[in-house]
Amino acid sequence: MGLFTRRSQDTTAPATAVLDVDPALAALTGDYVIDPAHSSIGFTVRHAMVTNVRGSFAEHEGTLHLDGADPARSTATIDVTIASVDTGIADRDGHLRGGDFFDADAFPLMTFRSTGARALGGDTYRITGDLTIKDVTRPLSIDLEFAGSATDVYGNERVGFEGSAEILRSDWGLTWNAALEAGGVMVSDKVKLTFDISAIKQA
Repeated sequence: MGLFTRRSQDTTAPATAVLDVDPALAALTGDYVIDPAHSSIGFTVRHAMVTNVRGSFAEHEGTLHLDGADPARSTATIDVTIASVDTGIADRDGHLRGGDFFDADAFPLMTFRSTGARALGGDTYRITGDLTIKDVTRPLSIDLEFAGSATDVYGNERVGFEGSAEILRSDWGLTWNAALEAGGVMVSDKVKLTFDISAIKQA
């Protein structure tokens, strides 16, 4: 169910498509808080040229403002606690928190602040904004699919989104690597970010 539905064309009117606002989605307009217990922010990166390492950040918080009548007016903020990185291997997680990578003591948060949003068609949207890692801020676009809305057993109105983006970690100064004897490097520069978001509407 997209944010807009196409009205049947009136043959007596000019041949221009007219878009109606879907009342059900317009009713979702409001402010939301991301529920970290039912959301995940993850990443996948190629390791040793042959396999993928997957991880996530256990601690994060954020807000959404949804405008069901005009998606371009929607906004999002996300703050991720770097020290909460979890790949399932304690030594690797410690390396990621250290100076070779995120330097979590000096730069405890990774942040995203949206600067724009637009509908791509159907249930798919693109949100653009500024991603800050360490002391570097660069633009990022995230493609999101609207997964639906529901009222949970506690009476909370929820919305869900799934999305992904790809970045080059070197663009944010994350350049550590090690050469392999057979050629290539230990860690790919390309990283896939994934977002599974459940957010609760605020009164």
